[in-house]
Amino acid sequence: MSGTSDALESVPGLHRINHYQEGVVTRKQLRGLGVSWDHVSAQLAARRWTLATRDVVLLHNGPVTEPARRWIAVLSAQGTVAIGSWSALSMRGLTGWTRPGIHIVVARGARPPRVSAVVVHESRRPAPEDIRPFLGLPVHTAPRAAVDAAAWQRHPRTAVGLLAATVQQGLATTDELFEQLDRVGAVRFRSVMRTSLVDIAGGSQSLAEIDFIRFCRERDLPAPERQARRKDSQGRQRYLDIEWRLRDGRRLVVEVDGIGHSDPDRWYEDLLRTAELDASRRDIVVRVPAGAVRLEPDRVYDILRHHLGSAAQETSA
Repeated sequence: MSGTSDALESVPGLHRINHYQEGVVTRKQLRGLGVSWDHVSAQLAARRWTLATRDVVLLHNGPVTEPARRWIAVLSAQGTVAIGSWSALSMRGLTGWTRPGIHIVVARGARPPRVSAVVVHESRRPAPEDIRPFLGLPVHTAPRAAVDAAAWQRHPRTAVGLLAATVQQGLATTDELFEQLDRVGAVRFRSVMRTSLVDIAGGSQSLAEIDFIRFCRERDLPAPERQARRKDSQGRQRYLDIEWRLRDGRRLVVEVDGIGHSDPDRWYEDLLRTAELDASRRDIVVRVPAGAVRLEPDRVYDILRHHLGSAAQETSA
């Protein structure tokens, strides 16, 4: 990168843009600073700078970082543009749902140049009100990004799981997602997303729990409490997946074990939590694999009916 610092310092204002935009600058910005294309061509020829796209220059010759790629993606597009869907959710803190590439959303009909590792989505609804600055970049809000990403999935279960994760990890509320669905209009899986948001608002924190609640509804089982708060034997607050109150004072607690429970740390914590909750020897604690609701629904139903018992069940609060 020899000579790069001298090239930057020789142009007032360019050093600041270099720092703010992760070393990425447009031809228009360079012209605004009085930098001629001959000067740019000289830097490119000397291999001090790198041409990222026809109109975007990287002010060094080193590796392109992920933050720099985001700037290249945004600055290469014309008109309203935002980092959206998976990329926006990842930037705003969503974990466990990463997807390859940098996803940007542009207006329908825009033709941004092809950039390596950039995925372009065209939208009839640019909606500038859905864009909020993040690290200086135009980034969609979590509700907009979540609804877009969900609607662009191949399977409705993935769409529902993403919405549940968005709420569970605190990126958006169900009310915000409902509002976004109302504004977005007719999109793929819209009715499924709305129905699932009702379940999520009722307390379901994962796709496995949503499936379980629907299973109870379809099998005419009493409506349980969801994510009920309890204190363990150490006096700490715990959250249970599913819970029924029985007439004899006991509680039937059902833990729905999704794939995440197979993680060693999660498995360790879950076993200790179950032991602490069962310390009174009064609660009935049942662990149900999430897949069993779909693969062996009759078996799960028989287990629940056995523990609930038509005579022992009280009206759920």
